Amino acid sequence: MKTAVPCYYHLDVEVSPERVERVGRILAAHLRHWDLENLVEPVCRGTEMLLCAIDEHATDKDTSIEMWWNGQHLITAIGGHDRALRPDRQLRGCLERIAASSDGWGCCTTETGSKVIWFSQRARADERVPLVPTAPDPRVSEGLDLPRVVTVAQLAGLMRTPADLLEAAR
Repeated sequence: MKTAVPCYYHLDVEVSPERVERVGRILAAHLRHWDLENLVEPVCRGTEMLLCAIDEHATDKDTSIEMWWNGQHLITAIGGHDRALRPDRQLRGCLERIAASSDGWGCCTTETGSKVIWFSQRARADERVPLVPTAPDPRVSEGLDLPRVVTVAQLAGLMRTPADLLEAAR
């Protein structure tokens, strides 16, 4: 059974052709550790496509990779630090393949001008954490008292002004 405990992993890497496969193996190991064996192939394939595209088109190769698992979805985000990289132009083919193979994806710019591309994979119905509804127990009956009736005038008398609060604090 999948764990419902949220999981997070962050990896900073300088992209090079030799490191792309190594990053895939690292991410696969974390997914297996989180008991998400079925998501290894699509996540690693999408990450490797993006890293290869960043290696080919970006001048700044420093990249951050993050994965979040919330019990239902795994979100993978790859953030490049190259301000000149235009995902809509240089990474168009890569983004089309990611859109076709993931449940959701997106691209945004950070305050520093770097780009973040993310994609999500959903756990299938038989793989996600089951939500077990609690059935009401008719044997347990608990009576609740009605709230006390307090008039507006009484509430107004209980209110303190800022000056009263300052005086009470002294």
